[in-house]
Amino acid sequence: MTTVAFLSVAPVIEESMASEVAKAVKALDEFDVAYETTPMGTIIEADDATEIFAAANAAHDAVDGDRVSTFLKIDDKRTSDQSAAGKVRSVEDELGREAKRDRE
Repeated sequence: MTTVAFLSVAPVIEESMASEVAKAVKALDEFDVAYETTPMGTIIEADDATEIFAAANAAHDAVDGDRVSTFLKIDDKRTSDQSAAGKVRSVEDELGREAKRDRE
């Protein structure tokens, strides 16, 4: 089974969040998860939801601030081992092209 999640952890601050977001991403290295950081959040993959919850909690705790906003969305399809990349490939197969477009 593969569990895929979208995680966004951010301090509520006026200036750049990059250094705090980097702390959250670095915290994921302590867990048995694969991840890819995007401009809006981080995609995480693990064998089960328990590992996702633990990694997300560590990422949340790693961020400093009086107020931290965390969003976690989990896709725990228990009858399939399809990876996040496999999910994207399925959409691309339906599109007949890469699921990406750059602005001109």
